[in-house]
Amino acid sequence: MTGTVAYRSAAGRWVLLATVLGSALAFIDATVVTIALPRIAEDLDATTADLQWTVNGYALTLAAFLLLGGALGDRLGRRRVFLVGVVWFAVASVACALAPTVGVLVAARVLQGVGGALLTPGSLAILQSTFAGDDRGRAIGAWSGLGGLAGAAAPFLGGWVVQVADWRWVFGINVPLAALVVAVALRHVPESADPGAQARVDVAGTTLGALGLAGLTYGFTVWSEPGASRAVVVAALAVGVVALTAFLRVESRTRAPLVPPRLFRWRPFAGVNAATFLVYAALSGVGFFLVVTLQVVAGYPPLAAGVAQLPVTLLLLAFSPRAGAWGVRVGPRVPMTVGPLVAGAGTALLAGIGPSAPYVTHVLPGVLLQGVGLVMTVAPLTTTALAAAPDHLAGVASGVNNAVARVASLLAVAVLPLVAGVGASLTDAARLAPAHRTAMLVCAGLLVAGAVVAWVTVPSSSAAVRPADDGAAGGRPDPAADGPATDRGPRQPRYS
Repeated sequence: MTGTVAYRSAAGRWVLLATVLGSALAFIDATVVTIALPRIAEDLDATTADLQWTVNGYALTLAAFLLLGGALGDRLGRRRVFLVGVVWFAVASVACALAPTVGVLVAARVLQGVGGALLTPGSLAILQSTFAGDDRGRAIGAWSGLGGLAGAAAPFLGGWVVQVADWRWVFGINVPLAALVVAVALRHVPESADPGAQARVDVAGTTLGALGLAGLTYGFTVWSEPGASRAVVVAALAVGVVALTAFLRVESRTRAPLVPPRLFRWRPFAGVNAATFLVYAALSGVGFFLVVTLQVVAGYPPLAAGVAQLPVTLLLLAFSPRAGAWGVRVGPRVPMTVGPLVAGAGTALLAGIGPSAPYVTHVLPGVLLQGVGLVMTVAPLTTTALAAAPDHLAGVASGVNNAVARVASLLAVAVLPLVAGVGASLTDAARLAPAHRTAMLVCAGLLVAGAVVAWVTVPSSSAAVRPADDGAAGGRPDPAADGPATDRGPRQPRYS
């Protein structure tokens, strides 16, 4: 059944429903937790670092284990691993809702990230393996757009819950959604796997990757705390750098790497993931600062702050399927270059938010430009990231691209408050107002850099994105050949 389901068929619609709802779990959670940060700070007496870890505890394990989640899906079955992730995420959400202290909340968020790492790459890998040709582009575009339903509902629901009830309920809403995903996936989603995947799991690579990200995140987060020991900061950052260096070395030598290193020798694959890093770092920085600034500096209630970016999600919902199909026709370079530039202009406009800033004149124009830019960017970027790897590595390619986006988010939330100079109190309006301005301009610069990278590295046609096997016309090497170069035998075509 792999690759044979039609986009407009009943089977295709059920597959889309399961993957969209599964992705929505992680998306809704990230959105509503950010809205709840000021209330969490009040209720649990949390510092800026505590709030950063409330976001980054989840982002850390999500980023660290996404590659493992994608690889396990390819080996053990994409639907199976996807379902395990959904159930895990729901259980961890209950733990978050019941957390009595900020320390327990962060620990539960760490566990929640593991579940997210299992379900997130599975959703895209299921689409990649279930649909083929133009239907695949339409399905991924629809996945991006329908994900906007979650984006549209999350600010209303999260802001309303925080405003009229209790921040703990923002985690409780995950449970019924997870139950629906499990029911639909069990009945309607076909199983798929890579029959050539090796049975071994890259434990060393997974451990080193997690340790490296943890070291960098801890170092940058502690750096902004008053009285922070310089020796602790330097030691944490050093551990992060050494561990990530060792990760790259291990991945180049192991027989069963989480990421076949030769994938990154294929320029479109490396380029689209570099652009992903820059674009998603910027978007995460905007998301972290904007809803807090609107509440603390501009005086918006949680619901109003939460729905401030609603036009972005509505634009994605309305136009992402068309943008996905358009990107397939015209090639990914133009939308992936123009889109970030437009979004960057919108982000720069958001730097002007100050006390009592009116929404229509000071927030909406920037949000609309951001939304237009993201409509042009997101679906072509996602389609290109998956198309730049062979089909039998769909889970790995999805895991890599998701991991890159999550690492970007993780580092943005850890580093941006430090760069912006917000200090130890994210809820101090006098400190936050100038820091917000700096943060928005930095994020706009990241989006411009993402556009430049896309223009230089991403092909102008969709056909040129696809790697060719050894026997294909043009003789392009297979970038996904597994194993270290020193112990391979004669290379065989890996796909047709």
